[in-house]
Amino acid sequence: MIPAKKEDCRAELVRRILTLEIAPGSMLDEAALSEEFGLSRTPLREVYQSLAGDGYLALLRNRGAKVSSMDLDSMRSFFQTAPMIYSAVGRLAAENATSAQLAELREVQYRFRKVCEGGETREMAIYNHRFHEIIGEMAGSVYLAPSLRRLLIDHTRMSQKFYKPVNSKERLLVWDACDQHDAMIVAIENNDAEAMVKLTLEHWELSRNRIEKFSRPDPLDFDLEQAG
Repeated sequence: MIPAKKEDCRAELVRRILTLEIAPGSMLDEAALSEEFGLSRTPLREVYQSLAGDGYLALLRNRGAKVSSMDLDSMRSFFQTAPMIYSAVGRLAAENATSAQLAELREVQYRFRKVCEGGETREMAIYNHRFHEIIGEMAGSVYLAPSLRRLLIDHTRMSQKFYKPVNSKERLLVWDACDQHDAMIVAIENNDAEAMVKLTLEHWELSRNRIEKFSRPDPLDFDLEQAG
């Protein structure tokens, strides 16, 4: 009973963090979560420890748990290292993927395309997260896996901007991303590492400018003539 409750709690906290229902840097309310999921202090803290190990939370001495922040230093590091990690993971995925992993990737891509049709922002972000998570599993690198998991947390949080298009041009970018997923599956099926690296970098560039808006808000309205 307790293991199932812990898993439900962990999965729900992951979803809330990735979809920004819980904002970056927020402190978790231990008493409220304990009541919501029917967990006592010890198993709930075990959930916290598990999430902290994957980069979702920071555990603060005598203060509880805080959702991982997205400050200037972390965002700078993210944009510098993401293309290197993603391309290395993509290459290894094309070389090492199993048929079972490919089947799961196709299924997730099918669901991703369906939610794209429905315009469900949070679901698009979650299925995109799982798509790239599976590619990481295909890569099978004990060295790259932790870095990829941490990158995907912030990428998914920032991708709320990408998956909430405000005009027809931005909607086309979402469909371009969906089509690139299909092309990645083909590259992995063919064990074509070079094609996978190329597609991975193109995929990164497609979303990079849009997700940067997460930390670069639109300017405030300002009437220059009136100001003068």
